[in-house]
Amino acid sequence: MTDETLDELRTRFGGDNESRIYDSHFAEVASRLFDAKGTRVAPYAGLPTLLDAPYRQVDWAAPDLSGLDVALIGMPMDLGVTNRNGSRFGPRALRAIERIGPYNHVLRTMPGRELSVADCGDVPFRSRFHLDLSHQDIEATIAAVVAAGVMPLSVGGDHSISLPILRAVGRDRPVGMIHIDAHCDTSGPFDHCRFHHGGPFRHAVLEGVLDPKRTIQIGIRGSSDYLWEFSAASGMTVIHAEEVEELGLATVIERALAVVGDGPTYLSFDIDSLDPAFAPGTGTPEIGGLSTREAQALLRGLKGVDFVGGDVVEVAPQYDTTTNTAQAGAQMLFEILSLLPFSPSLNRGG
Repeated sequence: MTDETLDELRTRFGGDNESRIYDSHFAEVASRLFDAKGTRVAPYAGLPTLLDAPYRQVDWAAPDLSGLDVALIGMPMDLGVTNRNGSRFGPRALRAIERIGPYNHVLRTMPGRELSVADCGDVPFRSRFHLDLSHQDIEATIAAVVAAGVMPLSVGGDHSISLPILRAVGRDRPVGMIHIDAHCDTSGPFDHCRFHHGGPFRHAVLEGVLDPKRTIQIGIRGSSDYLWEFSAASGMTVIHAEEVEELGLATVIERALAVVGDGPTYLSFDIDSLDPAFAPGTGTPEIGGLSTREAQALLRGLKGVDFVGGDVVEVAPQYDTTTNTAQAGAQMLFEILSLLPFSPSLNRGG
C-alpha cells in the first residue's frame, strides 16, 4: 500500500467520515436500524420474540390483525410425536435466540422492515392432552389469520401441526408444497392414531387441501422409506438426501421451482432435514442430512415462489446442550421470512 492510497482511505473512512456508508443500499439498511446517535437496540435487550419482531397481543376470540402482512405464531404442541418428545418447547427456544437478521445479504432484503411482521404469540390450546382438539385450535387460529389477509408463518411443535394449517391455507383451493425434511410424513395410522407427525401430508392430500402434483419433498432419508409409498402413488416428487449431492443444489432448486410453478405454495421445514451434527435437538434425528449452509442455499433459491404460508417444526431444545438447533431453526425461519417480500401474494410492487 502506498502512502497516497493510505491517505485516500483515511480521508474516505476516517475523521468526520468514520460512520459514513457509501453504498446506497447498505446506507438504506443502516438508516432503518440505527438512530440519530448511531446506536441500535441491543440484541439481548427487551422481551424475546420470534425473530425479534414486535409483539402483537391478539384476542383470538375476536382477532384484530389489521395492518399486518405476516403473523409469526408459536404452536407449542408435541402430542403427535413417535419418538422423543419435547418440541412443545420449540417456539420458546426460538424466541430466546438473538442476532437473527434483520438483513439477508444474499437476497438483499430486510423482511421485517419491508413487510409488517409481528409475533402474535401462541395458539390458544384448550387442552394439553388432546391431539385432535389441538389440531382444531390450530386450524381455527390459522383460518382467522388467512381470513384477515395475513400470511401465517408458524413455529412448532411437531410436524402434525402442518395438517390443520394446510386445512386453513388450502380451504379455498389446494396448494402446492415445498417440504424439506428427513421423512416424507405420508404414512398411515401409527399405534391406532391417524394424525401423528408421520402422516400429515397424506391426510392433506386426501382432504383436498394439498396438491400432490405440485409437491416436492427434499432431503428424505433414514430407515422408514417403506412407509412413504403414498408420496409416489399420489404424484409427489421425492428427492432423497443422497440425490441432493448427486444432482447438486442448483438442479434441486430448479426442480422445486418447476414442480410448484407459479401457483400458491406452502413451505414446510422440519429441522431434522439437517444432519444431527448441525441440529441434534430434534425428536427423530437421521444422519446424512443437509448442512446448514446447504439448507440456506436451498431456501434462498426459492425466491419468487408464490408462498402463502410456512412453518419450522420439530425443534426439541432439551436434546441440544449448545442451542445450535434452536439457532439453526431461528435462522431457517428468517430465511423463509426473507422470501416473503418476493412472494406475489405479498409483494407490494416494491
